[in-house]
Amino acid sequence: MIRALHSGKNVFLAVALAIGLSACGINNVPTYDEEVKAAWSQVQNQYQRRADLIPNLVETVKGYADHEQETLTAVVEARAKATQMTLPANITENPEAFAQFQQNQSALSSALARLMVVVEKYPDLKANQNFLALQSQLEGTENRISVARRDYIQAVQKYNTELRTIPGRWVAGIFYPDAKVKETFAATAESQAAPKVNFQ
Repeated sequence: MIRALHSGKNVFLAVALAIGLSACGINNVPTYDEEVKAAWSQVQNQYQRRADLIPNLVETVKGYADHEQETLTAVVEARAKATQMTLPANITENPEAFAQFQQNQSALSSALARLMVVVEKYPDLKANQNFLALQSQLEGTENRISVARRDYIQAVQKYNTELRTIPGRWVAGIFYPDAKVKETFAATAESQAAPKVNFQ
């Protein structure tokens, strides 16, 4: 009888402890970490989608504006640099790698913006159905990139705030000692504005 009461008391204490820990946010760090990972995956997906559109875009423009070779080469080279970068598994916690990733993507955005300015000189190209379709897809992708970056920035802010404030800082220190703050995109004017690709 006494043993049963003692056992029941232990179960009650274990349940009470579990409820207390969950109420103090013991699961916040891994939950927010997973949100950051999901948001980062979406950023990568959208940048990859843009990279996949570029070869067809360059070929279409080349057919009408072959003597704009310098601009076309700049786009191809910027794409190669952006897509050939080996991303470390911990890129969101690696300031140097994250900065390099952002720099490469910004360079590609700039090269695309210059290409779209060049297109203005070619009315036949602007009327080409293939180009119009690619232009529309690129414009949509740039918008998706902006949204994905915004979502990532918000997820990182929530995660980093949890690691830097109490009680999250204590919880992380005890239960998640390997948790590190995440890198986020720098808010530059260039990264805030998508290349202008609407020539309707």
